Amino acid sequence: MTLVTRVCFLLQVRPERLDEYRARHREVWPDMLQALRDTGWHNYSLFLRQGGLLVGYFETPSLEVAQAGMAQREVNARWQSEMAPFFTELGSLRPDEGFLRLEEVFHLD
Repeated sequence: MTLVTRVCFLLQVRPERLDEYRARHREVWPDMLQALRDTGWHNYSLFLRQGGLLVGYFETPSLEVAQAGMAQREVNARWQSEMAPFFTELGSLRPDEGFLRLEEVFHLD
């Protein structure tokens, strides 16, 4: 049995940039998609609420390993740099470091 960690997180997209944010995610770079797959980000979805609340969900064998793997990818550095201006409240963190992870309190398998 393979253990899977389910990760759900929140970010806030700037309301004035919602249309552009949606457009960027209709055309995610192929090498970024491959890097995510190769580093353990599976079943990855983003949900966007009117007003900019972004809910992300993915499954991974290890969040720490998945994040560390992406941190070593040049494509991720470029993607995070381009995406950072879309978000509020990140400070000096990249979006893939500054998300608010939610606690899982229930799961129906």
